[in-house]
Amino acid sequence: MGERFSEIEKAAIAKRSLEERLKEYPELKVKIEAMLSIIENADGDVEKAAEAERRIIEEMRQMGNEVLHGWARRQQEKKEEEYNAKPGANRKEKKRSTGTHGSEKSK
Repeated sequence: MGERFSEIEKAAIAKRSLEERLKEYPELKVKIEAMLSIIENADGDVEKAAEAERRIIEEMRQMGNEVLHGWARRQQEKKEEEYNAKPGANRKEKKRSTGTHGSEKSK
């Protein structure tokens, strides 16, 4: 379990193009397209390298944040699926006990 990807997964990833892989992560594709627009100066409003750098850095920060949140969400879903697949694991059952009664009334 120490390996990050199985050999089959590695082979499957290697055969797919970047475009195919980005289809699975539309939020990442949008960020990359935004960075390309800055690099290409598509809006024509970036005249200095410092401004282009500032915009790229901001896009990278946002992208990193969104990517990590998505990664964490997928990991949580994976762990939940693994847990729910275990025999005897039933998290959807209602709790039957209302707790224990105190031994003395509060004043």
